[in-house]
Amino acid sequence: MAICYTLKSVGLNLEVLLNCTPNQKLMGTFRYLMTVGMGTLIALSDIGASFGQTEASGDRLPSPAPENASPSEETQDKTAPRGGLQAQGVTPTIENVPEYLTPNPNPLQFPTEPDEVEIVGTQPLTLEQALQIAEQNSQQLQEALLTVERNSAALRESRAALYPNLGVQSTLSRSNSTGADLGNQRQRQQLGDNAPPAEGGSTSLDGGVELTYNLYNSGRRSSQIGFAETQLLVSELDLERVLADLRLEVREAYYNLQEADDQIEISLSAVQSSEQSLRDAEALERAGLGTRFDVLRARVQLADAAQSLTQAQAQQRIRRREIARILNVSQVVDISAAEPVEISGLWNLSLEDSIVLALRNRAELEQLLLQRELTDYQRQIALSALGPQVSLFANYNVVEIFGDDLNLADGYNLGGRVQWNLYDGGAARARAVQEERNIEIAETRFGQFRNQVRLQVEQAFFNLRSNFENIQTSNIAVDQARESLRLARLRFQAGVGTQTDVLTAETELTRALNNRLRAIVTYNRALAAMERAIGNVNEALISRP
Repeated sequence: MAICYTLKSVGLNLEVLLNCTPNQKLMGTFRYLMTVGMGTLIALSDIGASFGQTEASGDRLPSPAPENASPSEETQDKTAPRGGLQAQGVTPTIENVPEYLTPNPNPLQFPTEPDEVEIVGTQPLTLEQALQIAEQNSQQLQEALLTVERNSAALRESRAALYPNLGVQSTLSRSNSTGADLGNQRQRQQLGDNAPPAEGGSTSLDGGVELTYNLYNSGRRSSQIGFAETQLLVSELDLERVLADLRLEVREAYYNLQEADDQIEISLSAVQSSEQSLRDAEALERAGLGTRFDVLRARVQLADAAQSLTQAQAQQRIRRREIARILNVSQVVDISAAEPVEISGLWNLSLEDSIVLALRNRAELEQLLLQRELTDYQRQIALSALGPQVSLFANYNVVEIFGDDLNLADGYNLGGRVQWNLYDGGAARARAVQEERNIEIAETRFGQFRNQVRLQVEQAFFNLRSNFENIQTSNIAVDQARESLRLARLRFQAGVGTQTDVLTAETELTRALNNRLRAIVTYNRALAAMERAIGNVNEALISRP
């Protein structure tokens, strides 16, 4: 047995070795001891796995707690792995949607011929279908899912440190040294025919099995596992954030498309009304009851309405391509809205309840709290460099030289190794202080984003209230504008009104229709913004009209 103590510069490296080469009579006993030793080492790995959860607690600096930043029980529960994301429709099964909407599965493909980008058809979609297609085709969502899978693999990698490492090696070699060959030549030269047979080369086979285990590392292993677990939770919350952003983007694009479609109808109605006014003015001119001036004004009004219609048609094409990009559908398909513009729902919570619910549900707030935990794990990993590192090892070796009439030879090593870095110039504690400052930065960002969430909820709530009132007001205004235009046209046809009255009434009707359309679409956008500001919205919070 040999016990070696080695002191290296400012680090302590203590190595205890049992190096034995037994004789043949004790070989069976040694092999038995080797087997028992390896079994004991494997058992120690299970003990170390549980022991590693609380190791090096005395070396940790106290972690500052955020003031009024601790999540409620509901919020803490949300940091668990969210298997419910699949149930929320991350990878949905889409019904009644044509297959030609599916994009090319090759993300590196791009068109090279004009017919590959020529629009060959338009597919009407409901809002729900658009949301499902977006969730299935979204590249941002796919990237977030891949990030979750990557962090899950990183967690499995970090947990592998709880178990020992086992390795085997074997070498088969044939050697014939130049010294032996020179000796044979001298013997033949000196002794001639009486020289003994020449010594040939030797063939040997050796192999070994080595088992190592890091028994104690001052909390580094448990901190690395905790870091990986928290990083996985952060990526799952980020998946939820990406999904919420995607749903908001799709809703806004769909409402923009609906607005563009209705704007065409309003502009077309204005063109038809201007054509009717022009016909009336020309009829009165032919009857001698009107003037050329009235006809010219009607033609100018018609030209303005036609220009507005052309711009609305161009805006519709832009909105269709915009939602097609978001949905990531085929290059040759346009998307149109299959649902009319109407109020999408009524928000049933008060402003105060909405703010509290948003602060409890938002994934970004939970991410910031988890970011604080990640930084604390980094601090613990930095401090673990100041503690002792204890590892165990065992190896078993065999050697066989063929043709030497000797039996197989074997031996083993069992030992433990302790390493303690007593002084590193303060580098480890400096890294720990950096992470403490990062913890304080994460807490500051939490407070900033908390205020931002409240502002988002308040903006959405006030927009909901104001636009709901505007919808009621605009409905009355549209009815009054239509009646005003009808009376103005009757008065003009009867010769008791003027062309100016008709043109003014037409302009007021167009403005009233635009105001009502804008109020409904803006209300729907505000409702979508409210759902995004809240986070996970229960369907019971929104009542359908």
